[in-house]
Amino acid sequence: MSTFPVGTAPVKPEFLISESSATRPVADDDAAEGSSTHVNNGVTRSDTRSSGPGRKKLSREQKKAQRGANKGRRFGKVRDELELCWRVGNGTLCELGSECRFTHDVSAYLAAKPRDIRFPSFTSLANTSPFVHSSSDAEKTVEPEGEKQTDISSSLDPDTVCISFNETGECRLGLKCRFLGAHARKDENGAIALVVDEERKRASGMASTEMNFVSSETLKLLKARKFPSPVSDAYLKELESANNNEKDIPHDNDSQHPQNGMSPNETETATSIPTDNGPDCTITARTGASSSQAETPDVPTRFSEKKRLHWAGKTYLAPLTTVGNLPFRRLCVSLGADITCGEMGLATSFLQASREEWSLVRRHPSETTFGIQLAGNKPSSMVPTAEVVGREFAGSIDFVDINCGCPIDLVFRTGSGSALLDAPAKLGKIITGMNKALGEIPVTVKLRTGVKDGRNTSHKLMPRIVSEWSVGCMTLHGRTRQQRYTKLADWGYIKQCVDAVRSREADEDLPPIPIFGNGDCFSSEDYWANVNATGVDGVMIGRGALIKPWIFTEVKERREWDISSRERLELIGKYAEYGLSHFGTDTAGVNTTRRYLCEALSFQHRYLPIGLLERLPGRINDRAPAFRGRDELETLLASTDSRDWVKVSEMFLGKAPDAWTFTPKHKSNAYGGEESQG
Repeated sequence: MSTFPVGTAPVKPEFLISESSATRPVADDDAAEGSSTHVNNGVTRSDTRSSGPGRKKLSREQKKAQRGANKGRRFGKVRDELELCWRVGNGTLCELGSECRFTHDVSAYLAAKPRDIRFPSFTSLANTSPFVHSSSDAEKTVEPEGEKQTDISSSLDPDTVCISFNETGECRLGLKCRFLGAHARKDENGAIALVVDEERKRASGMASTEMNFVSSETLKLLKARKFPSPVSDAYLKELESANNNEKDIPHDNDSQHPQNGMSPNETETATSIPTDNGPDCTITARTGASSSQAETPDVPTRFSEKKRLHWAGKTYLAPLTTVGNLPFRRLCVSLGADITCGEMGLATSFLQASREEWSLVRRHPSETTFGIQLAGNKPSSMVPTAEVVGREFAGSIDFVDINCGCPIDLVFRTGSGSALLDAPAKLGKIITGMNKALGEIPVTVKLRTGVKDGRNTSHKLMPRIVSEWSVGCMTLHGRTRQQRYTKLADWGYIKQCVDAVRSREADEDLPPIPIFGNGDCFSSEDYWANVNATGVDGVMIGRGALIKPWIFTEVKERREWDISSRERLELIGKYAEYGLSHFGTDTAGVNTTRRYLCEALSFQHRYLPIGLLERLPGRINDRAPAFRGRDELETLLASTDSRDWVKVSEMFLGKAPDAWTFTPKHKSNAYGGEESQG
């Protein structure tokens, strides 16, 4: 048995690269969580922290160089050198004619277009270099992106596969597709003609059609601030009236209560606050001892018409910023995830008609239970956003989640995310209004244990949420906002909160709602041990799914899967397929898929194959020593060098163009003089 420093993964001696057990660069999960494409263009926190036992002491300069995230990451779209009008590319006429800013010269476009990309079949994958073996000697050598073709048809590869064409019987990108040979042939005049498989098109139906596209009319109304939201308007008007009534109440000692101007001896006053029982119904609220009591109802609100969420025993993929996109969720669903949720979206950005924000609500039909997560700090933004979502996507979303756990500084400082944990009055108003605006669609809440380390508050807040404001489900991440990932999740406290909620439900004869725990789940053993010990209905899985998406299979089958390197490469290929289906098969779509595939590999490379370990299960916070895999591919997939992730992407997406770059979130994954290499 090898001797390892505490916190180091116990890799078998025969797989260690050196006897010194030098550790690999430590990925900073704070940096990963603190970086978002939807918050200030990815600007993140820059503070540093220790990464555990066994770490060599670094100088201040080294810490500064390695810690945190790469800031201000930019991912410009890589497009064709000569851009073809998409209408012409699909064989239709462009009504703009000569005023169109794209070329209509098909021959010139095809002559300038790079060769088709050969998407490999999974049967051609191997665990030895070059990892993708061609079954044909006619395989063309990979040529640099952008090399022009002398013969138009020479760019076509009839042996390639177009994911979009395979799914639907036609390709929406037409001539612009980088897998054009799969659905284009030369006609009798030598021109390139597009092929449509009518039988496959009919058979595909809606099974492969993405859902939840926001209409251009809706975006136009939102931009003009004319989208009709009668429920929200009535609710916010009632809140404003209630606030005005409170201001009219005389106060004897305002100095003792600077926040709400109330004295401790005030009597109860009837305040009109809207409920979900109808537009004209109100309930009595109490003003007096605390701001929380003053601003929220003390009579439980009942939402009997809400859909009940029967989630006990179901697996739940956490909403994940940037990496939790539709292709990744689709991969996790194929591996056993039952419940999925879109990336966190900012309520204010939704109301401002941000196309980027509205793209976060997109859903694939394979996602059988799907929700949207909103972050915001006021009823005036959260409630109208909920009403828009509820009206636009009624029947195609199963729940709307309120983010009360995001620790990102730029979110927290606005009063959103985990800041709501310290503002129960405001949270109550948000939940009540969103319940009203969403009709039968349930509202769920994701929380942390508290804001400051050592000051857990959720055991008091969660019973109030279920009793006074009514939600369909609650998820508790077992860390405070201040802890981030510096300590293990506190599952003992999660149990305390579950017991508190169940006690309140029993006391008030409320139907039990599902409660999920969250934090450090990395194996089937972790999952079921936490479920049995705490009484949660399930575990929401975040980082564990990023590092090993097959964790859902492990949980469902109650086993630890010693997945082979070839099986992992197959899943990477499946992710590439789903990415092309979602982002598109043209040059821009291929390289957007490449970017997000590299984002996924920036987590998946951290997986330590369990066949290399001296004891099981693996732990999410163990630091890996420098090791080699059981074969060439396993070693490559464990590489911490982002250039190797790009190399893996090229197996499925062709050679990365010179203009394309990838900057990893973690500084520890950037090597040499460049932070990325594309």
